[in-house]
Amino acid sequence: MSNYSGFIMKRYLLLCFVFLGFIQCFHKTETIHYTSIVTQSFTSKKSLNKDFKKNWYYKDIIEDSIPGISLEKAYSTILKNKNGIEVVVAVIDMPIDINHEDLKNNIWVNKKEIPNNGIDDDQNGYIDDIHGWNFLGNQKGETNKFVNYEYTRIIKKYDSIYKSPKNILNDSVNYSLYLKAKQKYEDQLIFAKEDSSYIEMVSTSKKEAENYLKKFLKTSEYNQEVLDSIKDKFPNDSILKDKTLILKNFITYGFSNQYILDYKLKADQRLKKLLNLNYNDRKILGDNPNSLNDKNYGNNKVDSEIGFFDHGTLMAGMIASVRNNKLGTQGFSDKIKIMCLPVSSFGNEHDKDIALAIKYAVDNGAKVINMSIGKEFSLYKEWVFNALKYADEHDVLIVSGGGNSSYNLNKFDHYYPNDNENNEKEVSKNFIKVGASSYLSNENLVADFSNYGSYDIDIFAPGVDGYSTTSLPQKYKFVFGGTSMSSAITSGVAALLFSHFPNLKAIDVKNVILDSGVEFTFNVKVPSENKQKELSPFSELSKSGKVVNAYNALLLAEQVSKSKN
Repeated sequence: MSNYSGFIMKRYLLLCFVFLGFIQCFHKTETIHYTSIVTQSFTSKKSLNKDFKKNWYYKDIIEDSIPGISLEKAYSTILKNKNGIEVVVAVIDMPIDINHEDLKNNIWVNKKEIPNNGIDDDQNGYIDDIHGWNFLGNQKGETNKFVNYEYTRIIKKYDSIYKSPKNILNDSVNYSLYLKAKQKYEDQLIFAKEDSSYIEMVSTSKKEAENYLKKFLKTSEYNQEVLDSIKDKFPNDSILKDKTLILKNFITYGFSNQYILDYKLKADQRLKKLLNLNYNDRKILGDNPNSLNDKNYGNNKVDSEIGFFDHGTLMAGMIASVRNNKLGTQGFSDKIKIMCLPVSSFGNEHDKDIALAIKYAVDNGAKVINMSIGKEFSLYKEWVFNALKYADEHDVLIVSGGGNSSYNLNKFDHYYPNDNENNEKEVSKNFIKVGASSYLSNENLVADFSNYGSYDIDIFAPGVDGYSTTSLPQKYKFVFGGTSMSSAITSGVAALLFSHFPNLKAIDVKNVILDSGVEFTFNVKVPSENKQKELSPFSELSKSGKVVNAYNALLLAEQVSKSKN
């Protein structure tokens, strides 16, 4: 789940807070020509304030001038007074807050299992799996919070083997993988050391600002109003002005003392565990990570450590938060039930856990599997390929994020999970890989961090400035963005189609989503690692050349559904 570019972005934001303050500009969208199943022009314009951003991705390009998925339009027209059937979406991610006020009624329940009796009632191999299975846990109730990066595991596996020149000659493919892993490891080790020093600097800066503030306050408690009041009382104190600006930005973007402590912990553990070639990241689980047949691990605590892990809860909220909810947004459908399958902790997911989670989801009734996960290396990719085939054979759709590294996957095609290798023939027909789009219908339509490519990326979907469920004490928060969000939104659309057109197959739903997206016929900025400006037709950055659209998908799905009767 870790992402190198994600840490860079967080570090940049915090540095902005400390030294420069944070300035964010929202651009009005531009009127452009576009084509889709529904061909109309639009002229209205709307800027995005904070409240509007809470559900911009449900807006319509025609009516709102916002390139969302037109979910509000779909419910006010096509789905008005219509109820679908229940659909199970498996969320292969981090642990999920199953008791969240906006999720608790939409969590899948295994009705074949009697809760907490210590018996595998449904004989599926998992005891008391009421809401899913935690592949990060053990029978003591512990959860693996820190695991190796995949390239660390690759080095650990092959380091001793390739000390012999003979082995190098006999296994050139894996040796090439080993060399790439070593280069990535060395780069990340440099970053990790810098990151550890950096967060110490941020922590010190915040403490210094708070200590300076004590001269003007009788209490250690403060908020933005208090900071503004003090600054106004002492307008000539330039130091106070700088310190209050720093603290106000920490408040605005949720960078609390706890956030900084968590960041420091992760920075420390990145060196001690994620990059540690001597660290056994399966010790807590007690399984053999090199055997897919060793399944005797994990536990049923799918909400373990939710105060530390929030990504799973964020994605579950994107897919299945209650409609007309306390978020003030329009969720996809109250008929969606979330099956919780934690495999992600701080580090990279194990291919074994991913493969077994996919099989669990298929065997236990999921119609859609959302995998808002990704990594650049895969030690046992064949296990995942076989799991994708298994899901395909059982008519289950899988949606996965395209990655947040600004890579052109036509050239850099090693981003996993994937359904092909080296841009060769796909191993399954049920897999959708999604890039991230923004709320700007101009050259900035593609999120600057998103991976792209006309072979691997099937379609784009909204992936910036989301607002979703999170664990206590916040309950809700803005998501900076990522293809994780894009994947979740696409999974929500897929579930909506299955709910209202249950005779559709997984391949039908995939084709409907890709064929019904909105085309934008102008040039956009191509994501770049070095932020160089290059323009390209939007249609060339994915296989479909489109942005997911729920309204259009429902129209097309109805036609496909009728043709099957």
